[in-house]
Amino acid sequence: MKRLLFIAFIFGSIGATAQNWVVDSNADSTLVIVKEDNFDQVVQKQKRDNQLHQTMPGYRVQIYFGVNRPKASEVKLDFASRFPETAAYLTYQQPNYKVRIGDFKTRYEALQFLQKIEGLYPTTFVVPDEVKLPIIK
Repeated sequence: MKRLLFIAFIFGSIGATAQNWVVDSNADSTLVIVKEDNFDQVVQKQKRDNQLHQTMPGYRVQIYFGVNRPKASEVKLDFASRFPETAAYLTYQQPNYKVRIGDFKTRYEALQFLQKIEGLYPTTFVVPDEVKLPIIK
């Protein structure tokens, strides 16, 4: 009875995903699942998309926000000279320039770094942002 329920569950799940999987069982109760013809193409497309979009949701510390582009550049260069190991990003969102630093996976990591630079820049706070994926060593 359990085997019959399991097979019914598999068929029901497969139908819900709109896939044309072929499910069969052998005499020893093992399931044989045959994939669609375009499955490998879909996987390759997803791999290409992942290589192009190498970011994830994370956090940065914003150290400048204003309309003065030369000031924003100056703040970014100052930060880069003090902390060359931490990435700095200058972005424009009309009508303001933003200097954001770091690629932190968690808010906690960003807050730790914010404490490290506290007092160096007048307005610093943690913001959610798309950050670069960490390099796996």
